[in-house]
Amino acid sequence: MDTPLSTIAVVGLGTMGAGIADVLARAGREVIGIDVSDAAAARAVAALEASTARAVARERITEEERQDVLARFRTFSDLQAAAGADLVIEVVPESYEAKQEVFRALDGIVRPDAILATGTNALSVTRLAADSAHPERVLGLHFFTPVQAMKLVEVVSSVLTDPRAVDAVTRLAQDLGKEPVAVGDRAGFIADGLLFGYLNQAAAMYEAKYASREDIDAAMKLGCGLPMGPLALLDLIGVDTARTVLEAMYASSHDRLHAPAPILKQLSEAGLTGRKAGRGFYTYAAPGSDEVVRDALTPLTSAESGGGREVRSVGVAGSGTMASGIAEVFAKAGYEVVLAARSREKADTAKARIAKSLDRSVSKGRMTAEARDAVLALITPAGTLDAFADVDLAVEAVAEDLEIKQDLFARLDKICKPGAVLATTTSSLPVVACARATTRPQDVIGMHFFNPAPAMKLVEIVRTVLTGDDVHATVREVTARIRKHPVDCGDRAGFIVNALLFPYLNNAIKMVQEHYATLDDIDAAMKLGGGYPMGPFELLDVVGLDVSLAIEQVLHREFRDPGLAPAPLLEHLVAAGCLGRKTGRGFREYARR
Repeated sequence: MDTPLSTIAVVGLGTMGAGIADVLARAGREVIGIDVSDAAAARAVAALEASTARAVARERITEEERQDVLARFRTFSDLQAAAGADLVIEVVPESYEAKQEVFRALDGIVRPDAILATGTNALSVTRLAADSAHPERVLGLHFFTPVQAMKLVEVVSSVLTDPRAVDAVTRLAQDLGKEPVAVGDRAGFIADGLLFGYLNQAAAMYEAKYASREDIDAAMKLGCGLPMGPLALLDLIGVDTARTVLEAMYASSHDRLHAPAPILKQLSEAGLTGRKAGRGFYTYAAPGSDEVVRDALTPLTSAESGGGREVRSVGVAGSGTMASGIAEVFAKAGYEVVLAARSREKADTAKARIAKSLDRSVSKGRMTAEARDAVLALITPAGTLDAFADVDLAVEAVAEDLEIKQDLFARLDKICKPGAVLATTTSSLPVVACARATTRPQDVIGMHFFNPAPAMKLVEIVRTVLTGDDVHATVREVTARIRKHPVDCGDRAGFIVNALLFPYLNNAIKMVQEHYATLDDIDAAMKLGGGYPMGPFELLDVVGLDVSLAIEQVLHREFRDPGLAPAPLLEHLVAAGCLGRKTGRGFREYARR
């Protein structure tokens, strides 16, 4: 096991196997590709020829270097070809039977010191190792697709794995330009262990008809900065593959969040497995295509349904960052804005914050000084809600406290003119509770902006069972006019984004709490393996641990799922006053300003 891993066999030349072979051959390894399908082997060779041709065209390698890479990749249909390999990586279909058959055969073929790696992302490495004659040389080597682009490699040890084998494949991963993360053997490991629970909840949310597939995907891309929405990602991964991974995770955890949503079974058994089949949650131009085409579920191209009320002036209640950001957004869109706070001084301070924001835009050349002055001229600060008497839309952006919000809506009910739309920006409280504080609940709706409001494109439009159709239409029209992307959802805890985001964050905390992985490894895994802009612990410290705990508690009370109970570690940190960056310490420590 101390021998350099010069000759490597890859068993299974599907998309993942072909990608691994590509990366290995480019890194100077002799690669033996093995697949019972001659067509799969031919596709793998063609893929390497195409990728290296692109590299030559882009002047990243020479034609001579390309020919050397191609010469290092040979394909075979018999496992006997692996006899001289230093390392064998199997990436056959995700079933114990298929993988165990490969490992049993390899025991009689490879050298005693050869390392055997499984590319599984869900099955037990320990169970596969136990079926081998030499379990100490078996480990997991989990690459992410597309292999050429994704930096993360999870190196998975069982309790039987020889540390020398782990060291050898870790060095190999580093030589390939990857960032290896060492983890123990549990279903899903780090990245998929967190990712698939989130994907499963998104599928269940869609199945419950809580939100459309387009709105769920847009919400997570625009609200969290993710490269793909969860339902589009399920189609890319394969609905059947996701179901298999979740089944394995549930068998290990017995957590209801991992129990595959029934729609995954329905789609799988109907053959609607995603892009590879041409249809999954979405419909594609052809099997294997990434081009989404219209189907019966595609919304109308016209974003606006019409029938809304006229909105010329907007009132924004509050003086914090969110209130000033929302006021800035409306004023930039040409609306007359009344910015009301508890005192004129606070309102003036909020307007001054807007002026600073606009000044930054001017200094960066994003707007002219004249445009800045025109925007500021549209904002009128006020020290009382009485200034909302003539506004067409009143937007509340005060503290996330139900009593405070209900009191404010009761006052708006008395102050605002008949026909004015009343909106709350709550991220976790029931919108209907605000509506019931008024005598006109049909005029009340949720408009959940994301922070910072001027930059974030998403607005969750939260309709209660009492909200009028014309009010809903009005807010959708206004949201489009302020150049935001509206997504519709019902009045339940977390709406779309927080209902999917915070259980994922909570599960990351549980991984640390259970000593399965470190903060740094989890953050790296989700950024490198999942394409997340921030790791979960970076994000928790930015959001604030107290805010995160409050949202977790709301979700747990609403859905009463034991898996949503806040992780005790989060509760302990909040109790200790470690709230994240704002206090200088959360999951990590920060230099005080």
